[in-house]
Amino acid sequence: MNPSNNKTVLITPKTTEKTALSAAQKRFNSLTKKIDLERKRLIEWQEATPTYHQKINDEYEPALNELNDYKSQWIFLLDQAYDNFKLTKTDKQKLQNIISENTQVLIVEFDRDELKPIFNKYNEFDYDERLDEAQSEMSDLMKGFVENMFDVELDDDLDLSSPEQFKAHLQEKLREKINTQEQTDTQEPVKERKKTKKQLEKELRLQEEEALSQQSVREIYRKLAAALHPDREQDIDERIRKTELMQRVNAAYGKKDLLKLLELQLEIEQIDAEHLTQIADSRLKYFNKILKEQLEELNHEVYQIEDRFKMILNMPYYELLTPKKLILYLNDDINYLKDELESLKSEIESFKNPSTVKAWLKHFKLPKKRIQEDLFYDDFTPFG
Repeated sequence: MNPSNNKTVLITPKTTEKTALSAAQKRFNSLTKKIDLERKRLIEWQEATPTYHQKINDEYEPALNELNDYKSQWIFLLDQAYDNFKLTKTDKQKLQNIISENTQVLIVEFDRDELKPIFNKYNEFDYDERLDEAQSEMSDLMKGFVENMFDVELDDDLDLSSPEQFKAHLQEKLREKINTQEQTDTQEPVKERKKTKKQLEKELRLQEEEALSQQSVREIYRKLAAALHPDREQDIDERIRKTELMQRVNAAYGKKDLLKLLELQLEIEQIDAEHLTQIADSRLKYFNKILKEQLEELNHEVYQIEDRFKMILNMPYYELLTPKKLILYLNDDINYLKDELESLKSEIESFKNPSTVKAWLKHFKLPKKRIQEDLFYDDFTPFG
């Protein structure tokens, strides 16, 4: 989207008259102001998004990977302390809990498979075996859920780990179900209920309004195209200018962007503020209908971007998020990772000393045992 240098298109009262704007004119102004603000929001998000992803790739991910490298070293160091340091039974229980919890996070969330042997050492089960069991249970649950939802019977040997195979198999079963229903269904098709005269009149009115709205856009487009067609221009510089303007006209018409077309008319002085004031309310009615739809589309586009980032940040839908806040949050996360990395580096050096480990364990309290623990379904204890 090219940012517009034009001011918001507004209808102003005639200077020679003291009459106030009509309801349709006020509605037009309200919609154009809101569209202008929403456009700016969209441009801000479109500019911030690549910046965000660039910082993720260049700063956040490298810092996170380096931090996890040191966390893995820390786990290996604690494992050596468990085997080589003279620790009390309670200290060993604490160390076992710390190693188990943190290897779990690093393996599950960051694919640190090199820690699986250590995880298995401090747990009564094998990580991969438990994972296979959990995935099998999840597959059975998913299979039963889909069968109940679509009223079909899936094959027992279906591999649910492949989304493509699962989708193809489900579509095949649904086609079989539809074909069976069509063959066995001997009932007469249900006749559509006859629409009332009022319903038919309403549908016809809506169709006419839609046709008139589209006609309004086409009329403005034709006027712009007639004035800006570059093939009719002899001067090379002017032809280049009109070509660029015509590209903007075509892009706006392709999106049915009425406001952008009006802005272009004002830009090339095809119309002026007085022309907008003279537009009849009956015509503004169709303009406002188009502008309302345009505003809704812009709102939806902005909300989609915002919601995607709110999901990434685990933010509630009602909390305000702006592009500036997004980058600030990311910078805070990057700085936090760097601070934690520096802290962990110094801890690793100090943890080579048995007295340091014992002093640290003295202040660590074992968490209360949960009634039921599940490695792959419960919330993971954060590293820290």
